[in-house]
Amino acid sequence: MWWITVGLLIAGLVFMLVELLLIPGVGIAGFFSLASFFGACWYTFSYIGYSEGWWLAIAVLVLLVAMVAVILRKKTWKRFELDTEVNSQVNREPELLKSGDTGIAQTRLAPMGTGRFEATTCEVKSMDNSMVSAGTPIEVVEIVDNQVLVKPINSQS
Repeated sequence: MWWITVGLLIAGLVFMLVELLLIPGVGIAGFFSLASFFGACWYTFSYIGYSEGWWLAIAVLVLLVAMVAVILRKKTWKRFELDTEVNSQVNREPELLKSGDTGIAQTRLAPMGTGRFEATTCEVKSMDNSMVSAGTPIEVVEIVDNQVLVKPINSQS
C-alpha cells in the first residue's frame, strides 16, 4: 500500500512545482500540493502504521522547509530572470527631419499614424488633431519633444 503514499507525495511535488514555476502565487496548485502532502501523511498514519506516519510527516516537513529555503535564495531565480540588455533607441527618425519637409501619410492619421519622408519613415501626429487619410501629402510643421507634427499640404498653405 506504499504506492498510494508515494503517489500522493509525487502529486504534491508536481503541484508545488506547478505553483512555483507556472502559476505563482497562493492558488489552487499550492492548495492541492499541501492537500496531497497531508493526504499522504493521513493515509500512512491510518493504513500503514503510526511510526511510519511520523517518519513521513517529518520527511514532508523537511522537504517543505528545504523547498522554501531554496526558493528564498536569491540565486535560485537568477536562472529564470531575463538579463538581456536593450540598447536600441526609440523614434530617432525625427532627428533626420526638419520643418518644411514634405512626404506622404502611409497610414491614416487619427490623429497619429505613420508618415514617409523620402527615405525616413516615422510616427507623425496631425497638427490640429484632425483625421488625415492614408496617401495624403503632408508637410512637417514642427518637431516638439521628439514628436513630428504635420499638416495636410492641400488643406492649408
